[in-house]
Amino acid sequence: MNRPCANLKSDVGAALLLSLWALFLLSAMVIAWALSINSRLTVSSNANRVLAAEAMASSGAEVALSREISPSSPNLHRQIGDAESYDVQITGECGRLNLNFLTQGEDPNKLRILRQYLNLKGIDLNDLDVMMDSLLDWVSQNRGLQHLNACPETDDYHPPHAGRLDSVDELKKICGWAEFTSKPGWDNDFTVVGTCGAIDLAYASRDVLRALGIPDDFVDRFLQLRQGPDGIDGTADDPQMDQETAFATLGLGPQSQNNAIRNLIVFKRSNVFRIVSVGRSGDVKRSVEMVVQKQTLTGGAPAGGTAVIAGRPQVFSWKEL
Repeated sequence: MNRPCANLKSDVGAALLLSLWALFLLSAMVIAWALSINSRLTVSSNANRVLAAEAMASSGAEVALSREISPSSPNLHRQIGDAESYDVQITGECGRLNLNFLTQGEDPNKLRILRQYLNLKGIDLNDLDVMMDSLLDWVSQNRGLQHLNACPETDDYHPPHAGRLDSVDELKKICGWAEFTSKPGWDNDFTVVGTCGAIDLAYASRDVLRALGIPDDFVDRFLQLRQGPDGIDGTADDPQMDQETAFATLGLGPQSQNNAIRNLIVFKRSNVFRIVSVGRSGDVKRSVEMVVQKQTLTGGAPAGGTAVIAGRPQVFSWKEL
């Protein structure tokens, strides 16, 4: 007599278990859907921030291209809203060592600067000889002459003998340069921009100045004067200085016996600039870098003023960092 009741209870229990299982599956599906939506929103938000940071970097670079903008201009630093901003740094490209200029013609005075620079970076004499002669072989257009310490050509190593380097990164391909070019910041003081020749003291780093053979105390005194009270190049408190004052501060005045160096340096004569623009949106950061030439206005221009070529400065290179 109790068997139908027992069967009923069993059926109810089974139905309850199935209902709970269905509810569990439904809950899992809802949670998965919610997580998927949240993930997509996060990805979309990050993508929007990346796009905004890239736009900020491009905006800063565009501002820097304006002829009225100088390295110390406040317009190079801008906060837009609560989360977005850009900061731009402008430096003179010709304050770097132009590898094509220094190797051209194999002038001993020019080559001495590059040798001294590499020596300051810790390159020993034997490695230095290999690096220098291999570099000269690489750029030499004479295919039948090999420099004494240069690496020989092999099936896997063929210097192009093109007469020049097309980029600073090309040094990585030259025999003997692998270890040096693997170090962080190894290329900070090099350029191959054709319009740069003599080293512009207004933008030269401490190591470049020391590579000229100038004593450290003269270099430090010059940098202190060049950077002004805040100790930073390219700011509003940098003093006005002419070329002869710069030369004299470095011990290279008219009475200096080092005329060979005087012929290889200038002060604020170059018009090629490296522009690095960093854009931010929230915690996302993107950067662009350009090397451009700005022509000086005919009839005078404000400090740092530039004129455009066909409406725009000439851009030698552009890349995202």
